Amino acid sequence: MTASMWSQTRAVTERDLLRERRRGEVFWITIPFGAIALVMFPLAIGIDAVLLERIGPGVFWVIVMLFGILVSVRQAATETTAQRDALNLLGLEPAAGFAGRSLAAAILLLIFEIVLGVIVIVLYDLPATGLGWLIVMFPLVAIGLAMLGSIASGVVATGHSGAGLVPFLVAPLSVPLLLSATQALEGLRLGRPMLSWIVLMVIIVLVLAVLGTLTARPLQESR
Repeated sequence: MTASMWSQTRAVTERDLLRERRRGEVFWITIPFGAIALVMFPLAIGIDAVLLERIGPGVFWVIVMLFGILVSVRQAATETTAQRDALNLLGLEPAAGFAGRSLAAAILLLIFEIVLGVIVIVLYDLPATGLGWLIVMFPLVAIGLAMLGSIASGVVATGHSGAGLVPFLVAPLSVPLLLSATQALEGLRLGRPMLSWIVLMVIIVLVLAVLGTLTARPLQESR
């Protein structure tokens, strides 16, 4: 990226984070509801420590994906048509807009993952081992979901179908990321090889980054 691209990306990221600070949807709605979902799940299946420890990683990632989709979609769909037109007139590079929106959503998703990660370790009695791998997995999932939300919002905006369709695009596309993250965390818990799953997550994120960057301008021009 050039200096101009970096500055535009930073400006879009700061704008979206400022919007979240004013609305507080992630911190006061999404995170609490995600935590409630983690608490209620054991109540539904019974307090079985062995079972909870076995299914804990899968439950964690499913909740992260479901609520994470809402975060990424909400962050990516905050711009109105008038705002997008104003940004175009100001000379915002489409790729910088994509990167900035994705980065802001990824930061919020990472906070969401960390909060729920602490809860699931305590509630499901999971061993707090392999933190180095978690430091890799959490950002990969956050960035992947964020970019999916940005790309899907751009596709929907071109058809004027409304942001309500975005989750239906993001949910199925996030399945490979969900499976990779679940298998990697399960491998971490059981001491199995997990590097291949981490590599797959990296490949998915890189593909999304390239796809989002290449399609940013065509999607913008078709609106």
